[in-house]
Amino acid sequence: MSAIRITAPILDDSVVESLKAGDFVLISGVIYTARDAAHKRMVEALKKGEPLPFDVKGQIIYYAGPAPAKPGKPIGSVGPTTSYRMDPYAPKLLEVGLKGMIGKGARNEEVKEAIKKFKGVYFGAVGGAAAYLARCVKKAEVIAYEDLGPEAVRRLEVVDFPAFVINDIYGNDLYEMGRKKYQLIEI
Repeated sequence: MSAIRITAPILDDSVVESLKAGDFVLISGVIYTARDAAHKRMVEALKKGEPLPFDVKGQIIYYAGPAPAKPGKPIGSVGPTTSYRMDPYAPKLLEVGLKGMIGKGARNEEVKEAIKKFKGVYFGAVGGAAAYLARCVKKAEVIAYEDLGPEAVRRLEVVDFPAFVINDIYGNDLYEMGRKKYQLIEI
């Protein structure tokens, strides 16, 4: 399986348009971490007309709360968290320009529709590979909501961060595709 190389942020819709559920990607560039508490604050800020801690246009948010960094390392283990906790907030962030999300687990129908409508993509990272994924992070810094500890928003510089396209703009869902492929045939 060959990898599709993506540079973040994603500033050209043709990149998202080229991705299909099941594609294996390697992401390099800048991505951000945020979990549900940070997402709630960002969406509340949007509702109040306040600025977000970073410009989400074209960005990818990784649903992760990293472990503390060991001496000489930019970040500790940084595995994906379950994505459904961000489902109440993802459509609004996609509407204002977010292009990608990285996590684990299925998304609800509202998120899948927002992915199609606003041309986004949902990537899955492999759970249980947090130490390996940390090796892809070359620099990490807290940029907002430091009071949230591991769930603070971080700016990460990554090289060849591996992920799979789970939901694409065409309505495809890798989880559903996998289930259909391996369903038992009645005899």
